[in-house]
Amino acid sequence: MPSPDVIAALDLVDAHQHVWDLAARPQPWLELPGHEPLLRNYTEADLRRAAVAAGVTATVVVQTVTDPAETTDLLGLAAGSDLIAAVVGWVDLAARDVADQIAALAERPDGRLLRGLRHPVLTEPDPDWLARPAVHRGLRAAGAAGLCFDLIVPAEQLPGATGAAAACPGVTFVLDHLGIPDLDRPLDELWMHDVREFAALPNTACKLSGLLGEPTARLIPYYETALAEFGPDRLMFGSDWPVCTLTASYAQVLQAARALTSGLSQVERSAIFAGTARRIYGLGG
Repeated sequence: MPSPDVIAALDLVDAHQHVWDLAARPQPWLELPGHEPLLRNYTEADLRRAAVAAGVTATVVVQTVTDPAETTDLLGLAAGSDLIAAVVGWVDLAARDVADQIAALAERPDGRLLRGLRHPVLTEPDPDWLARPAVHRGLRAAGAAGLCFDLIVPAEQLPGATGAAAACPGVTFVLDHLGIPDLDRPLDELWMHDVREFAALPNTACKLSGLLGEPTARLIPYYETALAEFGPDRLMFGSDWPVCTLTASYAQVLQAARALTSGLSQVERSAIFAGTARRIYGLGG
């Protein structure tokens, strides 16, 4: 009989990865200290070599900059790829014409591949950005168009994420990178409380991503909290490639996720490694 890992690999979705071309547009965040090794192009071909070798059957590519041209480029890239199955793009959620922007993307020949939006909330100088009425209007427009919203927020902004999710029940909010807990500190009771508050809302989900290059033992309490609060049907694997390569290879990240989930049933692991992402991002399969 095949091992559990072999069975799990039969359908394996990476719900969070990036690509960029520095000649097409700058990536200012790559100039931050510690990101210097990422200052080169990362292409679909680079992703394919790592993902296919790991047995990945589909991926979700996620925006990196607040440039609408990046979203259209990602849609075109996904349309020509049998690996990238969905795009999480960017529009100006606070713009008065946000619904028109979303509709224009949807009307493109490749617009069917736009399955979500994201905004780098963690870089916003306004800590209450997620509470702005204009942002809520944009989020509701996204939900009306069938799009989810990926949340990239630091741990201290988790209450704001919960407030936005409560105010916009027609939108599915996906928490990236477990809400970015500080792994250098003892388990933060406030982070645990805020994650529980967020997960208590039915229109929320979470990505086991962005942290998988850290020692697995340090991740266990955060993973166990997320698993307990979201359950396998609202938790999904994401590599955060190529950012993950600062600390681990693609294969090592996937192995860490498999080690963390090794105590689950095959049905539960299948949800985390494929089913949740396929349902939330509408990937089919």
